[in-house]
Amino acid sequence: MNFSEDNSELERAYKYCESVTKLHARSFYFAAKFLPRAKQRAVYPIYAFCRHVDDEIDEIGDGNQAEAIKAVERWRNILSGIYPPTNPDEELKTKDQRPKTKDQELVFTAWRDLLKTYDIPSELPLELVQGVLMDTSIKRYATFDELYVYCYRVASTVGLMSSEILGYADKIALEYAEAMGIGMQLTNILRDVKEDAAMGRIYLPQEDLRAFDVSEEQILANKFDENFARLMKFQLERARGFYKKGERGIAYLEKDSRFTVLLASRIYAKIMDEIEKQNYDVFARRAHTSRMQKILSIPGIWLQTPK
Repeated sequence: MNFSEDNSELERAYKYCESVTKLHARSFYFAAKFLPRAKQRAVYPIYAFCRHVDDEIDEIGDGNQAEAIKAVERWRNILSGIYPPTNPDEELKTKDQRPKTKDQELVFTAWRDLLKTYDIPSELPLELVQGVLMDTSIKRYATFDELYVYCYRVASTVGLMSSEILGYADKIALEYAEAMGIGMQLTNILRDVKEDAAMGRIYLPQEDLRAFDVSEEQILANKFDENFARLMKFQLERARGFYKKGERGIAYLEKDSRFTVLLASRIYAKIMDEIEKQNYDVFARRAHTSRMQKILSIPGIWLQTPK
């Protein structure tokens, strides 16, 4: 790909990625501002890439699997083009691939520069793309093991890519980063039960619905009862277990990254506190945290950050 990569173009690319992150991932952006500037700049293209993939697949919509697969293949080929080719044939195959829009081109301009400094394995963005594709064809998950695969692809991969920028002393940190990603995606799922139901999607495992005597019809109709409350309580406890495991990896990160990761973990987990405050009734309103809540949490989290 013939991107213009002079300083002005690179600056536009990174600024665009930051603007996407600021607009669409407020908690992530809030926490990232406590990183050193070089690390801040580097994490924004990761989120911007995720957002663009997600938005494009959403635009294609459900029921158009063939078109979604074509889009995924194009993203895969573009990624192959920005990573060093493993052989000349691969380079020939991918050299004519182009981003779909100018905004996507900016994202990949930043990524191409990012890879000069950080060793982000190519399988991670590819896994993420595959995870986003799952949303076009899978509306139910029979077991938590099945849901785990989805959560890993759309969330843990983000943590694993970011870990290469945050820096770590031991590869065990990646196991913990995976766990934190699972916890955060489960939080998204629990917060968005109503919104997902409106699109005909139920991410809560079918085995858990049966265990708590909650029917699909009840969720699709947004009917809250004690059984649903018990189901949600169980799911929140499961998610918190992943956060707890994930936070054990913070001590393995470079010191200037630790506070940001703990802050991100704690302020995202606060969404679950809000769900509890409304007695687990996610049909009544969408749980969220305010900027003031985030700001007020800073001193306590700072004190708890591994030094």
